[in-house]
Amino acid sequence: AACPVETEKCFWRKNIMAHSSNVSSVVLGKGSGRMLATGGDDCRVNIWSVSKPNCIMSLTGHTSPIESLQVNPNEKLIVAGSRSGSIRVWDLEAAKVLRSLPGHKANICSLHFHPFGSFVASGSLDTNIKLWDVRRKGCIFTFKGHKEAVRCLRFSPDGKWVASAADDHTVKLWDLTAGKLMFEFTGHTGPVNVVEFHPNEYLLASGSSDRTVRFWDLEKFQVVSCIEEEATPVRCVLFSPDGCCLYSGFQDSLRVYGWEPERCFDVVVVNWGKVADLSISNNQLIGVSFAQSTVSSFVVDLSRVPKSDSIPHGLIRDDQPLVPPTPTGSSLRRIYDRPSTSCSKSQSRVKHNSESERHSPSSEDDRDEKESRAEIQNQEDYKEIFQPKNAICRTPPRNEPFPAPPEDGEARLFLLELLSQFLLQPDPVQKPPIGSSTSLTRTEPSVIPAARNEPIGLKASDFLPAVKNQSQTELVDEEAMSQIRKGHETMCVVLTSRHKNLDAVRAVWSTSDIKNSLDSAVAINDLSVVVDLLNIVNQKASLWKLDLCTIVLPQIEKLLQSKYESYVQTGCTSLKLILQRFLPLITDILAAPPSVGVDISREERLQKCKLCYKQLKNISNVVKNKSGLSGRHGSAFRELLLLMAVLD
Repeated sequence: AACPVETEKCFWRKNIMAHSSNVSSVVLGKGSGRMLATGGDDCRVNIWSVSKPNCIMSLTGHTSPIESLQVNPNEKLIVAGSRSGSIRVWDLEAAKVLRSLPGHKANICSLHFHPFGSFVASGSLDTNIKLWDVRRKGCIFTFKGHKEAVRCLRFSPDGKWVASAADDHTVKLWDLTAGKLMFEFTGHTGPVNVVEFHPNEYLLASGSSDRTVRFWDLEKFQVVSCIEEEATPVRCVLFSPDGCCLYSGFQDSLRVYGWEPERCFDVVVVNWGKVADLSISNNQLIGVSFAQSTVSSFVVDLSRVPKSDSIPHGLIRDDQPLVPPTPTGSSLRRIYDRPSTSCSKSQSRVKHNSESERHSPSSEDDRDEKESRAEIQNQEDYKEIFQPKNAICRTPPRNEPFPAPPEDGEARLFLLELLSQFLLQPDPVQKPPIGSSTSLTRTEPSVIPAARNEPIGLKASDFLPAVKNQSQTELVDEEAMSQIRKGHETMCVVLTSRHKNLDAVRAVWSTSDIKNSLDSAVAINDLSVVVDLLNIVNQKASLWKLDLCTIVLPQIEKLLQSKYESYVQTGCTSLKLILQRFLPLITDILAAPPSVGVDISREERLQKCKLCYKQLKNISNVVKNKSGLSGRHGSAFRELLLLMAVLD
């Protein structure tokens, strides 16, 4: 029920009995501020409307208490981590579990969605941080470096960094593009509870149980300011959308901070207790807290809360002159455009999971996913919040692999099917229509899907006899056969030519010289042959050598721009393998000082690295242009863009 107004600025409060047992995690939807998710010891995840004390949906399937929750930016997905270490991703529009991500060995303490929405970072009591690909159910990176539980994770606004806060009193900054530790921030004397990126500047804020809030400069890797006067631990922090101030949640108040110099603009008395999350919507700050089985939501009117002050009160050092606050929109340091990945501090490598090391779903995982279900309590509220208002493709799309069947073989099957329909069905009235007006007038798509029901470029009308009289229902066998054979010789020539090309490549392959095989496939100047060969090489990453990269990279650039989906997918797979295996080697060799004396092998290797680097730069422009696509293509290109960011 709604409680009386506590202060002039905190004007609304509502309590709900969220679970039948203790609540262990609460999170707000950051997109609209109207959705609330709670997790409890009853192993359920309940979805609520902030404005109504009604449970919209209840998600079941976990077998241990929920420890952490996170909602993606567009509020279509929710990820829940349990005490046993299991993670489940739910599609709220479809009201079903989308993925089960096993891998951690202890409690899931923190979760966060990547800004692009296709990846999730998880931190655990086992001290590990994992980056997951939601669509492919695989772990991309495992970051190791913390000594105690990881309590908070945050992606940078550009999606290239992730910051982690842990009980070991440290904040670590990880570079996703290079897969390694960038810097470790020390200075807190207690466990670090929360960390948050500035929306525009290279600035990071962290709050600790030592009752301090620290601001870190991500260009110089040093502390900007530290606020130390608080009487209770910091539970959550949130930058204002324009980046002018930092809202900090304490046990009994909301405090508004500035930095350079450190100062407090305002203190709003809010007795919310164990505040769990903050969100801003329509110039109102929404906060949620929990105690036992009850969850409370609070609203603070930000129009009455100053974000700057010409005379800051409190936290002013006597030996420093008064510095006016920075105007809205100005920047003291670089913005998130092209973040640097270099750091003078020694950097440690992280474990990188390749495709072959990814966890394959077991029958037990599949059974758990089938048993997970969503109980929709109020159908009207559910449709109002989660169901799309217009007919668009949901995000993410269905998790279907990219098959790569030979296009010409499909054409041959299509011809055989037409023959069987004419020769095996003597009664023309009983056979279904083969050609329709829709198939004749449809324009070819810009990207030809790999899975389709009919070959591209062939029209059924080319193989059917022309009907001179609409009332004519019988076809002469000779006329039908002559029409079916139309163009058959041309198709046979195409298939025969491709078969000879594959035989030539196979003859070279039998000598166990992969480089010569690729050279011969490239010399034939037939992308279909290159695709067939790459599909074999991609299955065994150990076959890749630096010599192969110089040959394959120009062909990959052509494949990425192909109109065939199967060609694009093969190119993406090959490029990903090259980036994972050889990009660190290429950058290290190019950055190394020149050798003393004559070293022919070193010079040859250096020339190969220079050539590969030039080719990768050309491909990066193609990847960048296509990273804005939606669906499976966009996800693959955005993943490649993250791996290639070190080239900038």
